[in-house]
This record gives sequence, C-alpha cells and structure tokens, in this order.
Amino acid sequence: MKTLKILVILLIGGLAISFFSGMLEGKERNNLFAERPAPYKEKKNASAAREISTIKGYDIGDTATDFSLKNTDGSTTSLKDFKDAKGFVIIFTCNHCPYSVAYEDRIIAIDQKYKNVGYPVIAINPNNPKEYPTDSFEAMKVRAKEKGFTFPYLLDAGQKIYPQYGATKTPHVFLLQKEGKNPIVKYIGAIDDKYQDANEVKNTYLENALQALLSGEPIKQTRSTAIGCRIK
Repeated sequence: MKTLKILVILLIGGLAISFFSGMLEGKERNNLFAERPAPYKEKKNASAAREISTIKGYDIGDTATDFSLKNTDGSTTSLKDFKDAKGFVIIFTCNHCPYSVAYEDRIIAIDQKYKNVGYPVIAINPNNPKEYPTDSFEAMKVRAKEKGFTFPYLLDAGQKIYPQYGATKTPHVFLLQKEGKNPIVKYIGAIDDKYQDANEVKNTYLENALQALLSGEPIKQTRSTAIGCRIK
C-alpha cells in the first residue's frame, strides 16, 4: 500500500512537470517568433540605413557647388543665374510627400518675402520618378502651375545633386550665403517645428536664420532635424 502511494505521487509529479515544461516551451516558442523580424523588412531597413550613412553631404561653413538643372518652365537653372542674390534658400522637396505638400504655401510665402531682399527659394525634386511616378517632370510642371509656384522647381535628373548636399528627406533645407563668389552653407534642416499646422509653429528655424543673416548677426541655431519623407 505504501509502495502504491509512492508510485501515485511520482506519477502525478511527473505529469505536473511535463505540463509546466510544455507551457514554458510554448511561451518561449511564441516569444521566439514574436521577436524575430521579418527577413524582408530587416533587409530593407538595413539597406536604407546603408544608403543614408553613405550620404555625407555639406556641413555648416562648406562651399556649395553650383548645378545646372531643368526647371518646370523649360529653362535650365543655376546659382550663377542669380547675379544680384545675396544667397539662396535651397529646398529639396517633391510632389508626393505629405510633408512637402503641407509646406508648399509656406515655401511660397518665404520666397515672396525674402527673394526681394536677396534670398530666393530654389526647390529641387530629388526623387527617382521610377520610384514615385507622381514625382515625374511632367507631374512637377502640373503641380507648379496648380500651386502657382513663384520659385524655380528643378528636377535632380540622375540624382547627382542631393547626395552632394546630404539631403535625406523632403523637405530638407540648405540656406546659403554668398561670400565673394562662393555660396557658403549657413543653415541645414527643417523649415519650422510644426509641419501639420502653420498656425501652431513655435520655432521658425529657417526664417530665424534668414533674419540673422540680413541683420549681420550670428545664426543661433544652424541645424535642426529635417522631418519628412525619405528620398528614393
């Protein structure tokens, strides 16, 4: 009888251990699959990280090289065309990105306000139309007419200019000031701190930098983080 009780206890204990062991293995198995990233997504993210890391671009104080890009009006535009300019507001932007679309009216307003005092806006679409058909040159011409762009809207055909600057987002701003004949980079980053609503903006990074240049004062914040869509 005593032996039978011992056998029953051992049997129950063995079943309990087996049950709890199975539960733990199941949890570990579930965790394993939950934490494992999808191979395609992991590969895609790694590729994007490598792409961004290879774009060094300009730093504050660097001299920006000139370019010759096709404008939506059919002409070819270069920095050297603006003989009386004191500098330039270079903005990498595009048609499809909601961040860029949200800033269009503000970009027009900045151009109208500052080009007459020597700092015209030059917008450049850096995207590959094969990746984004709505960013094709024909679509750019339509958008420029629809919105009444008051500035050149150029296509970075071959995507050679945006890597020189180091643009990674749309929109991405590079404020240049002429020193002699050289356009020097003075500010890099965002237009302001609230793309969703111009009425809620608290920090107008670009306009602050422009006002400092016009006043002959140092720019207090020469960089900010560009928020927008990744250039492809």
